[in-house]
Amino acid sequence: MERILIVDDDVSVLKVLQMRLESENYAVTAVPDAREAKKRLGEETFDIALFDLRLAEGSGIELMKSLRDIDPELPVIILTAYGTIESAVEAMKEGAYSYLTKPFDNRELLVQIRNGIEKARLSREVKRLRRLTRSDLEGQNIIGPSEAMKRVFDAVALAAETDSNVFISGESGTGKGMVARALHRLSKRRDHPFVAINCAAIPANLLESELFGFEKGAFTGAVASKKGLFVQADKGIIFLDEISEIPLPMQGKLLKAIEEKEFYPLGSHRTVKVDVRIVSASNKEIAREVESGAFRSDLFYRVHVVPIKVPPLRERKEDIPVLVEHFLAKVAEKLQKPPKKLAPGALQKLMLYAWPGNVRELENIIECAVVMSTENVISEELILVPGQADEKHAFKPLKESKQDFERNYLVQLMKISRGNVSRASKLAGKYRADLYELLEKYHINPLDFRKG
Repeated sequence: MERILIVDDDVSVLKVLQMRLESENYAVTAVPDAREAKKRLGEETFDIALFDLRLAEGSGIELMKSLRDIDPELPVIILTAYGTIESAVEAMKEGAYSYLTKPFDNRELLVQIRNGIEKARLSREVKRLRRLTRSDLEGQNIIGPSEAMKRVFDAVALAAETDSNVFISGESGTGKGMVARALHRLSKRRDHPFVAINCAAIPANLLESELFGFEKGAFTGAVASKKGLFVQADKGIIFLDEISEIPLPMQGKLLKAIEEKEFYPLGSHRTVKVDVRIVSASNKEIAREVESGAFRSDLFYRVHVVPIKVPPLRERKEDIPVLVEHFLAKVAEKLQKPPKKLAPGALQKLMLYAWPGNVRELENIIECAVVMSTENVISEELILVPGQADEKHAFKPLKESKQDFERNYLVQLMKISRGNVSRASKLAGKYRADLYELLEKYHINPLDFRKG
């Protein structure tokens, strides 16, 4: 039951309003002055408040302003028998939800109350989801105080409240998959499966069986029936990453399954019904794919209902220092080492880079720097940004830059492990035999790094 606070120094008005609203199943607290109103607000919570413009002590607008520290989200309707445009404008400027002049129509009052309560509820919910979204995305490396990222947080919060299909766009490495997972955890389907498939990684002739499953004997090698990903995702979310890579013939079958919420597994004569929410993503401009005929327009309109665009890192460089701090702590925990810091020159180097690989590339560079650093402060030289060089020097070919990176990495690895190849292989995540081959390739002798 929604709770309403009414403040009016006219006792007869209070009684009439209280009776009207209680007959509509509202819980009403009616008080005659601002002092009692503040006391009640300090002890109870309300969904909406009705303040008379002219009170015995002060005004309803002054009361409304004084209550912001107690409940800044409380919607307030100002009531007055002295309706003037000036007072209406002042009330709205100071944050009143609406303004009604006595005597007011009962139906209009009820509509204003219902709308005010609903607007406040939605505002609180969006803010709650925004906080949850930001916290959840931060755990998935989607971090940053930039305006671009605030738009992502808001979009995810709003999309989580609906069951509409979502399309996430953005370059490789921006975190589209992480946004999809965060959306799932915030949605009403959070207790049901999240099933992801990279459409570009599945051969065209296998994609249908992966998505929709098959019956035993449907094709050579089908020795047993298998449930497809749509069935596995029933009541939950299926994430179609790189959806633009689905071949045109398969796009038609996918469209039919989305529209009808049912499909035929390969080799079956019975349809399977599912309830899934479609979240898809692509690093391509999907609208251009539609224009070129590579992607069906009808499928585009089905999956592209709520768009969320994840910006590239180069367009939100103000987020880099925050991301760096996050990755430094994350890598330190992973390697069980004390957290390290970046030298000013190292951070400047990161800020000047164009980031074609986006956040994923930044994380890899930070991890490499932490592994190679023997000091508490990571120097500029250990920030191995591909292709970034002084303009006075020639730009090295990719192959040569890769070799320089590998050799430098191995030297630092040997220094850290003091020539212990077993320890070095664990740090590098490689087999000892593979590491020995690399050391031999660059003529690096582990014995040179052992203490005598």
